[in-house]
Amino acid sequence: MGEAQAEGGQVPAAGVTARRFGVASPATWIILLGGLAALSFVAMIPLMLMAHQLFNGLVALVIGVPCAVVGVLVARRQPRNPIGWLLLVIAVCLFLSTDGPDYAFLGYRLGHHLPLGPVGLALGQLWVPSLLLLFVVILLFPEGRLSSRFWRWTLWVYCAIYAVLLAATAVATAGALAAHPIRVDSSGGLSAVDTAVGWYKAVQGPAGLMLAVLSLCFIGRQVLSWRRSSSDRRQQLKWLASGGAFTLVCAGLSVSLGSSGRTLLSLVGGLSWFGWAALPVSIGVAILRYRLYDIDRIISRTLAYAIVTGLLVGVYAGLVLLATQALPVSLSTPVAVAGATLVAAALFNPMRRRVQRLVDRRFNRARYNADKTVAVFASRLQDALDLDTVQNDLAGVVNQALEPAHVSLSINERG
Repeated sequence: MGEAQAEGGQVPAAGVTARRFGVASPATWIILLGGLAALSFVAMIPLMLMAHQLFNGLVALVIGVPCAVVGVLVARRQPRNPIGWLLLVIAVCLFLSTDGPDYAFLGYRLGHHLPLGPVGLALGQLWVPSLLLLFVVILLFPEGRLSSRFWRWTLWVYCAIYAVLLAATAVATAGALAAHPIRVDSSGGLSAVDTAVGWYKAVQGPAGLMLAVLSLCFIGRQVLSWRRSSSDRRQQLKWLASGGAFTLVCAGLSVSLGSSGRTLLSLVGGLSWFGWAALPVSIGVAILRYRLYDIDRIISRTLAYAIVTGLLVGVYAGLVLLATQALPVSLSTPVAVAGATLVAAALFNPMRRRVQRLVDRRFNRARYNADKTVAVFASRLQDALDLDTVQNDLAGVVNQALEPAHVSLSINERG
């Protein structure tokens, strides 16, 4: 019994504390929040299809589903870590803030006679507050505790400004719902709140600016922590930084290209929204320490394929322009496109290998050194004659390249 409690020490301790103070156990809260997230997720699919708000629904799915999954896993394994509970709350708020406007859009814009339309409009205001909680997750990463008094006070300031913004939004929402007629915009939101005016704009502007400055400070804290960290902690922060950087790049692409008006660019901007899932996924991997040391390989592969894609797109576009515009005898567009495609396909593997070596040398040094060690061993093996020497050399190469806890070599001698 003592061993079982020691192995899962956090869960029983949290359950005993919950029973002592007469509150629900962590398992109960996981069921409640997870069930609410699942119900709102199931309701969102038909609502966004009937209200023709497919894009907003997909964005909520892309961000909310990873937050819900990671939140349940972290809350179940580490119930005292607030990051799991925050991710669950973020997922629930994202789903509800999408369900509400879609429901209100059906009633106010499409003429369906539905009850509780004002409730749906009020739920729509949870979208921005839920995303602001992601910066609290970044600050608390990975243990969910702050050892410095300065950062604890900074978090309290953030929470106070956040509460002021929530109160102002609630008052503005109540005023907009009390007005007649209620104005609903094309996305199902309250026009008077989505486009801030008057006193609400005077509160929202400074509060949003202060929250943005504090959010950048939270990110800066993790940057400083990475410089002072080592071993597992450094790998965890690498996961967070990689997920955050990928999310920022995708956010920039989705915002800048989503409404460009050009079909291809709009498609790229729309697909970039799926990159928002990188942040909660990377947070979950780092906290749960699942395949923690694969991050160097992921970074190098991502950079390599991004560079190769950019180079091939440049080669492809240059060849098409050269064949159709610059040559004295211009080729037809289909012929030029076919030729450029064949050239790009032929260049892919040689270019990928060369770029991968260059990226590994800079970002994944362990793999680069391992590859060099194996290559040197292979060249020595061609001239090796003594079996004992080969065995010792092979064991040394495996130790140097893979760093296993134990190496044993068995040879089947057939006489």
